[in-house]
Amino acid sequence: MLQERFDITGQVAIITGAGRGIGAGSAEVLAECGADVVIAARTTEQLEEVAAKVAAHGRRAHIVACDLSDLDAVANLANEARDAFGRIDILVNNVGGSMPTPLLDTSSKTLESAFHFNVTTAHALTRAAVPIMLETGGGAIVNISSVVGRVAGRGYLAYGTVKAALAHYTRLASKDLAPRIRVNAIAVGSTATSALDIVMASPELKSHMEERTPLGRIGTVDDIATGVAYLATPAGSYLTGKILEIDGGLEVPNLDFGFPDL
Repeated sequence: MLQERFDITGQVAIITGAGRGIGAGSAEVLAECGADVVIAARTTEQLEEVAAKVAAHGRRAHIVACDLSDLDAVANLANEARDAFGRIDILVNNVGGSMPTPLLDTSSKTLESAFHFNVTTAHALTRAAVPIMLETGGGAIVNISSVVGRVAGRGYLAYGTVKAALAHYTRLASKDLAPRIRVNAIAVGSTATSALDIVMASPELKSHMEERTPLGRIGTVDDIATGVAYLATPAGSYLTGKILEIDGGLEVPNLDFGFPDL
C-alpha cells in the first residue's frame, strides 16, 4: 500500500536544472517512481549521464539542452514534453541560484537578474505547462526554494529575497490552480551539491557548518529528491500551498561569509 502511494507509472515530469545536483537527483527518483522525464540544463553531457540513470530504472528521458534563463526556451519545455510523451503531470522548478554579495555590492541589476532566474523562469514554465497538465486531469508542481528565504544572514540579500518570493509564489499559485493542480515547495538547507564544492573540500568549513546545523550534518541530494517524490506523488495528495522545510533544523544560516561591519 505504501509503495502504491509513490507510484506514478506512466506519468511525465519536467525537471529544470537537471544536469546535476538536486535536479538530477529528482529526475532519477521520479523515474524510480515510474515517471518518464524531460530533463533540461545547459550541458548535454551531464544530461546524458542523468538519462542513463533514468533508463536504468526502465523509464525514458527526453533531453533538452538549453539556456534556462531564456524565457522562451524554458516555456518551450512544455511543448517538448507534450511532443515527446503526450502529457505533463509533474513540474519541478529547480533551476536557480545567486552568488553571495554584501548589500552595497548588490546592484539593482543583480537583484533583478536573481529574480528572473529564480522566479520568473518558474512562472514562465508553470504558465506554459498548466494548460497541458489540465488536458489529462491535473498534476503537481514542486518549486525548489531555500531556507534563506525564511532566515536571515549577511550576504544572502539577493538569494534570500528571491527564494522568499518563490515560496510565496507557491502559496499564491496553489490557490489559483486548486483543486486540479497542487503547488508546493521545498525550502532546502545546505546540501552537498556542486554549489558547496569548496565547503565540502575543506574539513574545517564542513565541520563548521555541521556544528551550526541541529542535525549535525550537511544535507544530501537524496534528502531533497525524496521530498520531491513525496510532494509530486499521491503520497502528498493532501498538500498544496505548503513549504516543506528540509534543512536539518536550521533557524539561522550555517555558513558565515565573513562580510565585515560597514
